[in-house]
Amino acid sequence: MPSRLNIHIEKSREDLANVAAKEVIRILAQAIEERGGASLVLSGGETPRRVYQILGSNSQNGLIAWDRVQCYFGDERMVPPDHPESNFGMALRELFNHVPIPKENIHRIHGELVPDDAAIQYAEDIRTSSKEEVPRFDCVMLGIGEDGHTASLFPGTNALHEKKKTTVALFAPRIKSWRVTLTFPVINNAGEVMFLAEGEKKASIIQKVIETGSASPDIPATMVHPHNGVLHWMIDSDAASRIR
Repeated sequence: MPSRLNIHIEKSREDLANVAAKEVIRILAQAIEERGGASLVLSGGETPRRVYQILGSNSQNGLIAWDRVQCYFGDERMVPPDHPESNFGMALRELFNHVPIPKENIHRIHGELVPDDAAIQYAEDIRTSSKEEVPRFDCVMLGIGEDGHTASLFPGTNALHEKKKTTVALFAPRIKSWRVTLTFPVINNAGEVMFLAEGEKKASIIQKVIETGSASPDIPATMVHPHNGVLHWMIDSDAASRIR
């Protein structure tokens, strides 16, 4: 079954963050009600940062049973967890420190390790915690770069063509940096995938991704199509300004 597409366009960045937080709460609550637990894959970047702050502020309202949520990461820079560029570090400061989630429910990518070792360790953690070779995460949050990359799946890298591994280490020549990332087999197996983007700088690439008719490695975000799930584009009016 092809993915279902929902496009949410909000007037402001704050409206976008609030709507995105509500969607995350809905997805997790539904999964917990149906199966007794839920899984959430977090993204780095400034747009998710505000979403995490809102989710953290709602923690005392009983909107999410955090002890029943397993949290993962879509990608990570090869830096220690206390580094300013660490995706885990940002999520720790903005979300985890403010919600009653057990430490064992947080599955981070160990950016302080050698990239290949970090990828192998993360894959084993996912396999052990999800009890599946290719997990079906309930909600995967993604960003998008102006070059069309998402997670750390960059144009021109072999990671785009990975069919079996759930995680890979890769060197992205454009940014001259090593990353560890989830792969498309995992992302496209999710129940709901949520792109978050804001600002006029993202308008051109968002238009290309949404209006293109086929998946292309030249624009990796076009390769995100959940096999049997929902694809959300959650964007502000500036980011949506070129969509016809």
